[in-house]
Amino acid sequence: MLVFRQLNRCIVAGTIETGVRKVARIYQTNNMGEADVRVAIAQRGNADLLVHRVASWGLAHGDAQWFITRERQDATASVYFTSQGFAQLTISFVDHASEAGWTRPHRLKGCLSHGGS
Repeated sequence: MLVFRQLNRCIVAGTIETGVRKVARIYQTNNMGEADVRVAIAQRGNADLLVHRVASWGLAHGDAQWFITRERQDATASVYFTSQGFAQLTISFVDHASEAGWTRPHRLKGCLSHGGS
């Protein structure tokens, strides 16, 4: 079921019209089974994705600039933080938006953000 949800999110993200701004609104769940993606926090050099947390919805952009929401229904993806051994994605938080982005090709690229307003 988890793989299907991830695949469905990737398909939806990939078929959104060109020109629609993609945003990452992330919900942190405490239940691994509810998560779209299992994430581990790693050292910057070992991270697949460098993430910059933003203060509002309007500043969120792409997979790498996250607005973390407390409301599940507002999220474009839900994550469960776990160890690197169980993780599907490793991230490192960075201080500046200009540093954020994918560090290497990854199968989840585009799955955290969706068309938003």
